[in-house]
Amino acid sequence: MNTEYNFKDIFAHFQIEGELLDCERYGQGLINKTYCMTVKQKGGTVRYILQCINSRLFKEVDKLMHNIQLVTEWSRKSVEERGGDPLRECLNLVHTRDGKVYYCDGKNYFRVYIFIEGATAYDYIRDPRDFYECAVAFGNFANLLSTFDASQLYEVLPNFHNTKVRYQNFLNAVEKDVCGRRKEVQAEIDWVNAHSDLCGKIVDKIESGEIPLRVTHNDTKLNNVMQDDVTGKAVAVIDLDTVMPGSLCYDFGDSIRSGCNSAAEDEPDTSKVHFRYELYEAYLRGYLSAVKSSITEEERKCLPYGAVLMTYECGMRFLTDYLEGDTYFRTTRPKHNLDRAHTQFKLVDEMLECFDKMEEAAVTLER
Repeated sequence: MNTEYNFKDIFAHFQIEGELLDCERYGQGLINKTYCMTVKQKGGTVRYILQCINSRLFKEVDKLMHNIQLVTEWSRKSVEERGGDPLRECLNLVHTRDGKVYYCDGKNYFRVYIFIEGATAYDYIRDPRDFYECAVAFGNFANLLSTFDASQLYEVLPNFHNTKVRYQNFLNAVEKDVCGRRKEVQAEIDWVNAHSDLCGKIVDKIESGEIPLRVTHNDTKLNNVMQDDVTGKAVAVIDLDTVMPGSLCYDFGDSIRSGCNSAAEDEPDTSKVHFRYELYEAYLRGYLSAVKSSITEEERKCLPYGAVLMTYECGMRFLTDYLEGDTYFRTTRPKHNLDRAHTQFKLVDEMLECFDKMEEAAVTLER
């Protein structure tokens, strides 16, 4: 058994019957420390996921867990009402013996989920079907929470997808030029400024009420989707740390940004970077098939803007970090963040070249 923490003591604080047999590191997550607990109970063994929450990033754990508790409880209720299996189709928090959703040992914060058996989260798309199932998962996530009042949620990471704020942060970094790098990236700065009209495309529509405030996941990549080990079909969405109020266009767009790139996010040779429209259309089909009628017509129209906007915002954030001395995103080589920015800018350019086609598909494809 891993000895990093006193796992038997932590285990004793949660409402889990039986004997803790083992607790070992699990998965490849970079934010929280994740462990698999094996527990002896009548009839055999049962597994649970234990996580030590990164309280340096998520400084207000109460608010973080408030969001997760509301979303998981609502999702469970929705799954049950639709005749599904809530133990497989959504995350389930295990409460502590004093009724809380996390335990603090005085220094560290821990939470426990029921383990979703018979399913796997993959780090890479094995074939286009995986990307389609990713779309189904996040479309279903949006559908399950379509009538939930997102104003109940805290912004655990304020202005996370407020592109207007991100743009102002970028302008501040350009002006301060703390590392003296501005002169070498003037072309990139000019590119960001030339596309700044994108910044308000979604934010303004939320503020005006043209599109509704929704529960958003904000980390819609493939490895946050559990797929059935036998059928390969999407089972559940996991990792709810960044669940906040926003627009489903953000979630849709970030999946397109990360999944429709023909190359790695940090590929230094941009001739290898292309927007794969066929994957965009596959994801769109899967998403609409799952979100069903809970998406509004205006949201459908804005889905392509979500794709362009999230890619633009991400590239701008990479360039901002480069100007500020690479203080946010982890880098492994000189100009790593600049390479990342270049890939995003190339994707935006190619998305805009076929934007009319993207729009037409968004409004005409059947749900």
